[in-house]
Amino acid sequence: MVSESELFEMNRTGWDRRVKAHFKSKFYNVEGFLSGETSLQEIELAELSDVGGKRLLHLQCHFGMDTLSWARKGAVCTGVDISPLAIQKARELSSELQLDAEFVCSDIYSFERPNQELYDIVFTSYGTVCWLPDLNRWAEVISSNLAVGGLFYIVEFHPIYDLIAGYSYFTRQEPDVEEEGTYTENGADAIAKLATWSHPISSVIEALISVGIQLESVTEFPFSPYNCFEGMVEREQGRFYLSHRGNDVPIVYSLSGRKVAK
Repeated sequence: MVSESELFEMNRTGWDRRVKAHFKSKFYNVEGFLSGETSLQEIELAELSDVGGKRLLHLQCHFGMDTLSWARKGAVCTGVDISPLAIQKARELSSELQLDAEFVCSDIYSFERPNQELYDIVFTSYGTVCWLPDLNRWAEVISSNLAVGGLFYIVEFHPIYDLIAGYSYFTRQEPDVEEEGTYTENGADAIAKLATWSHPISSVIEALISVGIQLESVTEFPFSPYNCFEGMVEREQGRFYLSHRGNDVPIVYSLSGRKVAK
């Protein structure tokens, strides 16, 4: 059996390759971001609007464009990612844009915050939980870094897509390990072996409840802001839909909750 540390190292190597491809891709549009465009999408901008002056922890931040987009809105940001190359690029973007944000290279389970002050907001988005074998440990990291009364917010791809794509809907102990490219238009430049885990929404909710996160909202969306799955159709600008037997697939969900005192 392959150990968790070996799987994480494999994913770290794969994501280093992805960073190189993503940073050059039209999909990520780094040039537009540097010229002032936000990388945040309509869902999170509508649902997480009050960030000014708040301490925000961004888990699995990739090379930091969303982190820095929140910093542009006045949040005091810390981004965390497993890929050292991603963190290097995030720091370069932060320096070039003269935005004050911290970036930490760590897998989520090993993250230690840079100082003692807890965060007002913990944020994560789009394609993050599938890289984690244990959501209970993930939720513990969220809770241990979030101040009482602080907000946790996730916007994520709906796990029903896993089932439609031929994978398990429910979590299995052994991950799916495949050699694949990436979702950008130059994805063939980043072929790597990667390990992922499926997690139903119920597992996400139960893990958060168990650590004292009181849910405030759960929303499902019939569209994605990203054209990243085969067969998607852009019916409205910036909204990509996927149909199954003539019906819209729930392709994204969001969830928010606050940490309560024990």
